[in-house]
Amino acid sequence: MKNRYEALIVLNTKGNDDTVKELIERLEGEFNKEGAKIEGVQKMDRRQFSYAPGPLDSGYFVNFIFEAEPTLIEKLRAKFKLDADVYRQSYKKLGAKKAAVAA
Repeated sequence: MKNRYEALIVLNTKGNDDTVKELIERLEGEFNKEGAKIEGVQKMDRRQFSYAPGPLDSGYFVNFIFEAEPTLIEKLRAKFKLDADVYRQSYKKLGAKKAAVAA
């Protein structure tokens, strides 16, 4: 059974701000390749960290909403952990999509 998830990905774009679009497209391809169905991508732009948890002081935030099998989350987490362009990642299970109410 597929569930809806939200993935907040922080990209390490230090020194290559002009390749953000290509990075996001590559990540979308990774989601699709693993069998996830992407509902939406929200590009939240570059933001400063409130405290520097590592060598970076800012990152480009991208929010993915997708449908996938529960076992896929661990695969994605492991795959993106090895990706130098992904600085941080967080996943959250969402409720079922609500039908639009006609006005």
